[in-house]
Amino acid sequence: MQNASVTDWSALRAEFPVFEHTTYLNTCSLGALSRQARAAVNQFLDLWQAYGASAWYKTWLGEVQALRSSYQRLLNAQPGTCTIQHSISSALSVIASCYDYTQRNKIITTALDFPTIPYQWLVKPNVEVVILPSDDHIGIALERYAAAIDERTALVATSHVFFTSGYIQPAAEITKLAHALGAHVLIDGYQAAGQIPVDVQALDVDWYLTGGLKWLLGGPGIVELYARPELVQRLQPTTTGWFAHGQQFAFDPENWSYWSDARRFELGTPAVAAVYAARAGMDLILNIGVEAIRERELLLVADLTSRAREAGLRLKLPANLEEHAGIVMFPVGEPSQVVRTLAEHNVIVDYRPGHVRVSPFFYNTVDENQRVVELLAQIVSGEGRGARIQTKEQRTQG
Repeated sequence: MQNASVTDWSALRAEFPVFEHTTYLNTCSLGALSRQARAAVNQFLDLWQAYGASAWYKTWLGEVQALRSSYQRLLNAQPGTCTIQHSISSALSVIASCYDYTQRNKIITTALDFPTIPYQWLVKPNVEVVILPSDDHIGIALERYAAAIDERTALVATSHVFFTSGYIQPAAEITKLAHALGAHVLIDGYQAAGQIPVDVQALDVDWYLTGGLKWLLGGPGIVELYARPELVQRLQPTTTGWFAHGQQFAFDPENWSYWSDARRFELGTPAVAAVYAARAGMDLILNIGVEAIRERELLLVADLTSRAREAGLRLKLPANLEEHAGIVMFPVGEPSQVVRTLAEHNVIVDYRPGHVRVSPFFYNTVDENQRVVELLAQIVSGEGRGARIQTKEQRTQG
């Protein structure tokens, strides 16, 4: 684990070839590809070529277990509590199948969560889905959770970091409210793990989900699931697959037994190329240290928001940056067109309804912050379109 003040961020940045030609500020949609992740996928291909099907037993199953172990390290989770899934949707399907909803049929989520969460339960008969509103479209007041949770609540399912505001929810406080009334808590950490420290034992959550796509720099195709030890021993999912069978290689179609650890929540054969990429990305994050990454990110976000205010740009973010992750939202008209115009200048960001979304990570720089702010200010003010927009350096050179 490294210290942010002594970390060579320039050397780490050099591990991501995209920065040789692009200002990439879009980690909240897809993490940049590292040389390590590319090399890991190439290693998978080499093993496939060299060993064929025997690669499963020689290395591939071991790599799957190594990814589970890396995820446990990332979350400070106990051994045997982490498992591999194909997507957040498939993981939610498994989790949802663990509950019978006869005595507790209420699921609580929020208007700021990614819709994959409510979708899972909206389609289920006899389940009440309560979607908590947001007063400021940035976060959800704890009082709303407290008022909604009751003895009929099976699960509070919500995000650690909201994808449309960057707000970091107080997951431990939400969990305390839920547990006081016997409800479980599921935290979707897809926009959290990798950019902010996560300790599932300290948070006391029942479920924690994340994936390699964004801040864990592992690309698509792999999601990781944590289950609290008591749930591992007690719950029996009815949405399942052969990787959840405690004796999967017995190939017995007539008898079923669950793994004694969190593997009971797995489904089918994982995408092994994605496993290699996911482990490479996660181990890169672990080697740097999430605490150092968080310190670096706070500096970059503070710099970006300061420059934006000086340029007269509007912002939607929490007043306290300590409650804010590396997602900065700019309210604009026609955000899709703004993003396309920025892309014409090799500045890659994203948009969500009514906003341009910029997400600096440890490999970005203050110079890139300045570039995106200059261009965005010109676009928003109507000073230029397309090729007529110039950065400060270009104007000086001209």
